[in-house]
Amino acid sequence: MQIFQFTSAINFMRLKWLAVGLSALLMVASVVGFASRGINWGLDFTGGTVIELGFSQAADLADIRRTLSKAGFSDAVVQLFGTSRDVLVRIPLRDDMAQAAVGETVVSVLNTAAEQQITLRRAEFVGPSVGEELKQDGGMAMLVALLGILLYVAMRFEWRLSVGAVAALIHDVILTLGLFSWLQIEFDLTVLAAILALIGYSINDTIVVFDRIRESFRKLRDTAAADVINFAITSTLNRTVITSLTTVLVLIVLFYMGGALIHGFATALLFGIAVGTYSSVYVASSIAEILGISREDMLPPPPPPTEGEPGGAML
Repeated sequence: MQIFQFTSAINFMRLKWLAVGLSALLMVASVVGFASRGINWGLDFTGGTVIELGFSQAADLADIRRTLSKAGFSDAVVQLFGTSRDVLVRIPLRDDMAQAAVGETVVSVLNTAAEQQITLRRAEFVGPSVGEELKQDGGMAMLVALLGILLYVAMRFEWRLSVGAVAALIHDVILTLGLFSWLQIEFDLTVLAAILALIGYSINDTIVVFDRIRESFRKLRDTAAADVINFAITSTLNRTVITSLTTVLVLIVLFYMGGALIHGFATALLFGIAVGTYSSVYVASSIAEILGISREDMLPPPPPPTEGEPGGAML
């Protein structure tokens, strides 16, 4: 039975050096993206005015953008918010008028050009100091999440597995941020929430694989570490694929039907789940195998000798 299991296991570790090299290359490309293009911060971080408008009929976003552009708001971001009659307008910081007057000016311009009644439901101003504070708090939230997971995996797993798990998490976060940097997708609070969710999703997937690796090392003897890891990953592959596919299906629906406000959120999770599934197999497990994980590392320490046994206390 054991021979059948190993012959049916997929040889993932055969490509470990190729996978590690590819991951290193992608991480370097992401860092280059940060340095050359930066992050396209949303109004939540840079500051500006958020205006929520209510239309009596379905709104024409293209016409609204043209009207605002002619009125001097060419940098306005216009999106549907909920139904086709709810519109959200985001305008960056302006020096030519008071921020408190931006909302009333936008409503006046649109009411003049439109053939329907437009009402101002909400106008909120986010100052640059608040945006800078959100940047710091968001970065601190990611750092605390990573440190907390580092402590957790350090207590739960042998250090080689812990290093692989943390490396996979850093890999997933850097690649996701690199995608947003190169494509200049707006990075707002919803994207930050998606990255924090991705950290939890990725470490959960890695822990499932590592639990099976630890269990397999303790049960299987006289077997190479690469073969045990291949067997463990193969035995959890059905669970990994089913979990990832069901999550991806939900995110695809959110991306196409949830409105433009959560496109960044759905994009970050869609990309992050694909990268996280890959890293659980080819980054975390490969690093543990490269560092020399073995069956002896997985065995619990022997109990201390008791009285009357060799090495124990003499009466």
